[in-house]
Amino acid sequence: MKSLWASVQGDPAFMRKVNGWLTIFWIAMIPISLFTHWVDSVVYVSALSLWALVSGHWSAWQAARVEVKQEEEAHLRAKEDIPSEVVDAIVSKTTIEALSAEQSPVEA
Repeated sequence: MKSLWASVQGDPAFMRKVNGWLTIFWIAMIPISLFTHWVDSVVYVSALSLWALVSGHWSAWQAARVEVKQEEEAHLRAKEDIPSEVVDAIVSKTTIEALSAEQSPVEA
C-alpha cells in the first residue's frame, strides 16, 4: 500500500486530476450544504475545517517537495561543465596536420 501511495504521489498528471476532481466535488458541495442545512451543523463545519487544514498542509508539503527536487537538479546542473565536455570531445576527435602548399586553402 505504501509503494502504491508513493507511486501515485510521484505522478504529477494523476495528482492534477485528483485535485481537479476534488475541487469540482467541493464546489458542488456548496449548494448541497446550503440546501440541506448542513452548514448549521457543528459536526459538518468541524469536518470541513479539518479537511481544509489537511488539504492546506498537503498542498504546502507537495510544493516543498517540488522545490527540493528543483534545487537538487540545479545543484546537479551546476556541477556539470558541459562546455568543457564539448571542447574535450572535439579535441579528442580532431587531428591537426600541416597542409602542403598544394592543399593550402588560401590562394595568393
